[in-house]
Amino acid sequence: MHHRLLLTVAGIVSKGAVLLSAILIFCSPASAAPRNPKILSHRTDRTVFVHLFEWKWKDVALECENFLGPRGFGAVQVSPANEHAVLPGFPWYQRYQPVSYQLTSRSGTREEFIDMVRRCKAVGVDIYADAVINHMAWVNRSGSTLYGSAGSPYDEYHHPGLFQSWDFNRCGRNRDDSISNYQDRWEVQNCNLATCADLKTGSEYVRGKIADYLNDLLSIGVSGFRIDAAKHIAAQDLQAIFSRLNRYFYPFQEVIDLGGEPIRSDEYFPTGDVTDFRYSRELARAFNGGRLAWLERFGPEWGFLPNQKAIVFVDNHDIQRGHGAGGEVLTHKDAQKYVLANVFMLAWPYGYTQVMSSYKFRNTDQGPPSNSRGETSPVYVNGAVRCGQEWVCEHRWQPVAGMVGFRNFTQTTPYVSRWWTNGMNQIAFARGNRGYTVINYELKPLRRFFDTGLPAGTYCDVISGEANRAKSSCSGTRIVVDRSGWAEINVAPLSAVAIHGGAALLN
Repeated sequence: MHHRLLLTVAGIVSKGAVLLSAILIFCSPASAAPRNPKILSHRTDRTVFVHLFEWKWKDVALECENFLGPRGFGAVQVSPANEHAVLPGFPWYQRYQPVSYQLTSRSGTREEFIDMVRRCKAVGVDIYADAVINHMAWVNRSGSTLYGSAGSPYDEYHHPGLFQSWDFNRCGRNRDDSISNYQDRWEVQNCNLATCADLKTGSEYVRGKIADYLNDLLSIGVSGFRIDAAKHIAAQDLQAIFSRLNRYFYPFQEVIDLGGEPIRSDEYFPTGDVTDFRYSRELARAFNGGRLAWLERFGPEWGFLPNQKAIVFVDNHDIQRGHGAGGEVLTHKDAQKYVLANVFMLAWPYGYTQVMSSYKFRNTDQGPPSNSRGETSPVYVNGAVRCGQEWVCEHRWQPVAGMVGFRNFTQTTPYVSRWWTNGMNQIAFARGNRGYTVINYELKPLRRFFDTGLPAGTYCDVISGEANRAKSSCSGTRIVVDRSGWAEINVAPLSAVAIHGGAALLN
């Protein structure tokens, strides 16, 4: 068994009396439970994926070709592809209320989904499908038959041709069979989540239908799944479902575990990676009245998941709305603070990183930009993206996109060295001899010599711009590193600088 080793080496050097420190973290798997041999680990060549929340399939395909592939993104998490409920006002959460497993949603048709997967994979970008398999749509007690996005009828605990009343759990703990006590393991995994009809995932028939759906997605070319509400599915049920899948796949699971509840994240390690909601909260705490100097050992020492099992993010579609472990987190509405948090996340060697790409919203239920019929507005119009208007597109912001290349290039040195801080909100650190990041989260400029550890040369600061394809010029700031690895770096207030060997200029 491997053990986590924390090694700190400190010394004083000339030029500014910089404190050097190296942090090496090795984490062992937390569970010895059998692992499905078809379950893959996440990519290590392209180390960032983006959630294009509520984008249409045609737009995702274009974004893969025009931006994500060229910029080095490894995958896209797309919204649920299955047929979903159509609710008054067309809220975002209707996508998380399945009606059938037909691939017809407000993002597009089955044919458009297939075309998107093919085109994204052709430019090196995988598709992760958001799989809602814990439940079906909200229990319909209106007395009338409702219809989904593909026109399929449904009513109370009845989805014709798919599930009947006996395929659902009926916990009987309260009037609407919904969860009322999160300290009760049985109730969390057998009662309705917010009145959504809870599937009997212990049933062989139900497991088979879910597996058929996931196998259909795999046959199209989907590379992995985000398992929505995984905490509400018993771990052994997920293992049984996954055992029926007939292709290799990468799964990660939404398990909200902030401590104090009986269902723990590590129960789901045998079935894939797990979302780490503590990461978002603690990163926000450092930026909201804390100190960035605290982040020197940001990782498992803070109570986070083991490095190789954690999915980390500054925010996601739930918590940016205050839902699903939402609280003190940073979002695109926090402007530069949010940018710097993403810079830190992408520079820091911990977890598999997810970048959020949002749309603007005035209330927490609001669905994506759309017309009066609930038809989602396109991101691409006449070949041009409409980012910065209704669609926020945080993944296209230069500091975020630039740091994707930084993370990809430095992934072969998964440790931090040459840590420096002023003790407050100015920090800097190296990723071996492959990259260096400085963050100035203060209202005064930061100008000093830094021991970057990089080879001598001129580098393009990927926060302010990018090098051209020939590596002959930079649209942003140029940073010169001398033969000793030192560089004079000037960082404006509330800004950052990041350089790496992949952005080294040839002159």
